[in-house]
Amino acid sequence: MSEQLTKELEKLLANMEKVGASDLHLKVGSPAIYRVHGTPQRLKGEPYTFGRLNDVIFEVMTPEQQENFKKNGSLDFALGVAGVGRFRVNVFMQRGAMSFCARRVNTDIPDFDSLMLPKAINRIPAMEDGLVLVVGVTGSGKSTTLASIINKINQSRRAHILTIEDPIEYVYRDDKSFINQREVGTDVGDFHSALKYALRQDPDVILVGEMRDIQTVETAISAAETGHLVLGTLHATNALQTVSRILEFFGPDRQPGIRQVLSYTLRAIVGQRLLPGATKEHPRVPAVEIMFVNSVIRKYLADGEDFKIPDAIRADAQGGMQDFNMSLYKLVNSGLVSKEHALERSPNPEQLEMQLKGMVLNTDKSAM
Repeated sequence: MSEQLTKELEKLLANMEKVGASDLHLKVGSPAIYRVHGTPQRLKGEPYTFGRLNDVIFEVMTPEQQENFKKNGSLDFALGVAGVGRFRVNVFMQRGAMSFCARRVNTDIPDFDSLMLPKAINRIPAMEDGLVLVVGVTGSGKSTTLASIINKINQSRRAHILTIEDPIEYVYRDDKSFINQREVGTDVGDFHSALKYALRQDPDVILVGEMRDIQTVETAISAAETGHLVLGTLHATNALQTVSRILEFFGPDRQPGIRQVLSYTLRAIVGQRLLPGATKEHPRVPAVEIMFVNSVIRKYLADGEDFKIPDAIRADAQGGMQDFNMSLYKLVNSGLVSKEHALERSPNPEQLEMQLKGMVLNTDKSAM
């Protein structure tokens, strides 16, 4: 690739922070596209041709990555650009041509307050063992929330933290803890292998970037069962669906046993959705569901009464739990999210509408 094209890509990546873009998309037949505060925006410029885009993409891939991409048709990797920052990249084929997506990763790991997470999240870094899952759709902030939890553990206690990521996004600096980070595809072949060997590497805390198959789920549960704190992500929308997704990995004959293990190893599920903010200071705001496994939920899990979990969450607000509508109510009441956006993203807009009727808005952000 020519030096001119190299500078072109670096300029696109460098400009993301200036305009508040979270993602850069490159595809044949279109100029570059930024996602700014959740909305795609096409930039001015010449559309990318097949050859020009191939040159740009292959320049930032190692020979090994190029071979993996040609074999599989898609590839995840982390890209660091000197003086610019770090990016999580996915390259994939569509309509016979390559496409490129880069997500900007903040080099500084944000804390809970700057992420506008509920104060109850502070309970998670203090947990000594068990399984904690952060769930949500792609782009909901799961990885950033997990990074802030890991960093809080790093700052607050002595432990060996082992992360398994695809790719590595945040780079941690040892503080009270010491941290080893393994990247799938570079340091180890897959999540399952990394997690299996992790148990021989004397960790106290294990971060699993994504639980995507039965082997990884099973090994993660086993690690949590044997005294480790295991943190991971799963593609699910809320606590109830998360439990269902975990059980779906196993056949009907194994599900009763998995239920019993989950009932005493699962510690918490955090669900996230990002909404447009109502203020310039906070253009994106998280709505957060939090479930901590108390004695009531433990019994529901063991007895197969998962359908009662949402009621148990709503019944224990004093214990730090909340469902999405409770979170949305607080966000609207704090003036951080508009009522319209809250109703659009609510899992039960009729219920939320009833909660909001007659409400007096205030600006007390401590309500979060």
